[in-house]
Amino acid sequence: MRFKLPLALVLTATLLYPAAADASLSEFATFVGTYGVSTDGFGSTTQSGTISAEVPAGATVVAAYLYTATFSFSGPQAVGGTLDGSPIAYGPAVAQVPSCCGLSSNRADVTAIVKPIIDGGAGGVYNFTVTETNSAQDGEALVVVYSLASLPVSTVGILDGFSNSSGDNTAINFADPLDPTAAGFFAEMRIASSFSCCSQTSTISVNGTTITQNAGNFDDGLQQANGSLITVGGYDDPFSSLLPSYGDDHERYNLVPYIAPGDTTISVRTVNPSGDDNIFLAVFHVTGEAGINEPPPNTPIPEPGTLSLLAIGGAAVVRKVRQRRKAA
Repeated sequence: MRFKLPLALVLTATLLYPAAADASLSEFATFVGTYGVSTDGFGSTTQSGTISAEVPAGATVVAAYLYTATFSFSGPQAVGGTLDGSPIAYGPAVAQVPSCCGLSSNRADVTAIVKPIIDGGAGGVYNFTVTETNSAQDGEALVVVYSLASLPVSTVGILDGFSNSSGDNTAINFADPLDPTAAGFFAEMRIASSFSCCSQTSTISVNGTTITQNAGNFDDGLQQANGSLITVGGYDDPFSSLLPSYGDDHERYNLVPYIAPGDTTISVRTVNPSGDDNIFLAVFHVTGEAGINEPPPNTPIPEPGTLSLLAIGGAAVVRKVRQRRKAA
């Protein structure tokens, strides 16, 4: 549900927070609390294999999503499949625009399948059999968000859709200044890219620093062939080093080195200028309470008096600009 905001509130939001990021990868879900996240990928021309989740003992699954990525020179394809024998009901395709190869992705909520298996389990790695119904499916990505009381408060943000060849911007906003030197502080990003092979790459920058020019490849595909060209930064992947080679980029990145004490925003930019592969998923996990492309949760709303002053000040600036234009 959307509401029209008074001018004063609009001015306040503009002055207090960075503008919403320009992104084709859009925020799908954000979890704030004692949460953790697991990600994994799979691809094969056999259209059947194993995809996994790592969840500690005692944790409770709060959400699980399965993505399938497709290619086709004639547009989005009808997709389907199973997870541990249960049929998957994928949602509508999200096509990459522009795209060289009819690239797209679909998302399914598989919480009802994953939760009964993991909740109350021994903890560790849980393996699931995944199948596909269409040879145009390039592979899958599994995202599992879980809750565990002993974990520190953190934010898990899931963005999905498609990568814009001209670049996508994401802003992770915090109410309080960050201290990356504090004990236990963490901030990481994992991406999933499809139809990626043979030196096709994307570039990722964090707070103005380019951290990789080699995101991509088919790390989770079992064959170097259409139908198996997928890579997902996973629970079992190490962090990629700064500016890794193509083969050493694991699509999982530690953002802490690029955060300065006092920062209140982590800005991320992804670019795939060739438009021949598709970053269709990005997962963030950061210490503390944050908002993905929006103000952080529980942000205090200024008092009415403050709103009025901001509105008056904004109106005064507008009048000054108009007067100068008339004088010119």
